[in-house]
Amino acid sequence: MDGVLFDSMPNHAYAWSHAMTQFGLEMTAYEAYLHEGRTGSGTINILAQRFWGRDATPEEIERIYAAKAATFNTCPEPKPMHGALDALTAAKELGCKIVLVTGSAQAKLLESLEQHYPGFFRQELMVTGFDVKRGKPDPEPYLMGLQKAGVKAEEAIVVENAPLGVQAAKGAGIFTIAANTGPLEDSILKDAGADIVVPGLMDVAAVLRRFKKAPADKL
Repeated sequence: MDGVLFDSMPNHAYAWSHAMTQFGLEMTAYEAYLHEGRTGSGTINILAQRFWGRDATPEEIERIYAAKAATFNTCPEPKPMHGALDALTAAKELGCKIVLVTGSAQAKLLESLEQHYPGFFRQELMVTGFDVKRGKPDPEPYLMGLQKAGVKAEEAIVVENAPLGVQAAKGAGIFTIAANTGPLEDSILKDAGADIVVPGLMDVAAVLRRFKKAPADKL
């Protein structure tokens, strides 16, 4: 969702980098992009280990994530990502069953899906930060997505923008298109295992439409 459907990652990067300082934790905006897709608790524990030498307690995680969410909610409302509607339309033209797999637990964004992308998403075909025990880069979210869709890995296509998401998708055995909509170098997404790296969602739409004409290994 973040960085694919909505241009919300600048807000997340700002929220992580600013909210953590009150707890004696530090994260740069760039690092937030490297952790994109990880559950909030997983990200917090990485910082807690780095600065405190231990995992955060459940109470600390709740308090820290609440501060991050509060900072996020002060940011301007994120706009739909340029080209996302075209990519979704291309997927629908292919006859794909569209599944949302996101590490986000931001209710504000989840509620925006029907407003900006009416008719594309159904609640029973969503995997969010509320559903998983092991977030990206663990393949669990995408394995759960396959299960909800009722398809095999070789029948699916993932569109991702984050290296951890790419790792999760490839760990689940799924062909993965990476749209580099953030500040990370293409090489980071390639090294994570992306089958194709493109600059944005309009390019994803073009790749999906080529699936009608050529097998994946010819793209």
